[in-house]
Amino acid sequence: MLIAFNKPFGVICKFSAEPGRATLADFIRIPNVYPAGRLDTDSEGLLLLTDDGILQARIADPSHKLAKVYWAQVEGAPTEDAITALRSGVKLNDFTTKPAGARLIEQPDNLWSRDPPIRYRAKIPTAWLEITLREGKNRQVRRMTAHVGFPTLRLVRARIGAVSVEGLAPGTWREIDADAPDLPTPIHNLSSLA
Repeated sequence: MLIAFNKPFGVICKFSAEPGRATLADFIRIPNVYPAGRLDTDSEGLLLLTDDGILQARIADPSHKLAKVYWAQVEGAPTEDAITALRSGVKLNDFTTKPAGARLIEQPDNLWSRDPPIRYRAKIPTAWLEITLREGKNRQVRRMTAHVGFPTLRLVRARIGAVSVEGLAPGTWREIDADAPDLPTPIHNLSSLA
């Protein structure tokens, strides 16, 4: 089984209880599925979950180079130099990022409202970047945009491989085809597990 879930802001990416905090268990009541990778509590968007441990590892493992697309609302108006730096790889304290896709975009039309909304400041503009990674270090997109001078205010994962968050309202999920293009080939037929 493979599930696409639109994780809302503030939801902790685990099933075990966390007093006073929402977790995956508040939204997904299917036994024995686990996240294939992580999405920080203050990030939103697409999270894939599966009951197949091998598929889980293959989706999450950066060695499979599965593209992950993020929409980042950043503070300020990114310069071409900043975007070029994101594309080339950014030297952070503990590692240098691999080259990434990065481009300015308009706010996505299908983007939902965030609860709570980001803080609005009249004198400081914001912009949206689409960033495509094939690795997944801790808080990588936020660290990259901050390093080039444009801190991330809101971060949404829009796509993993060919699987998109489109059509999923926050807090909802759907079962998807594990044989979708651009996903690591499953070791066995997941439809037989349903």
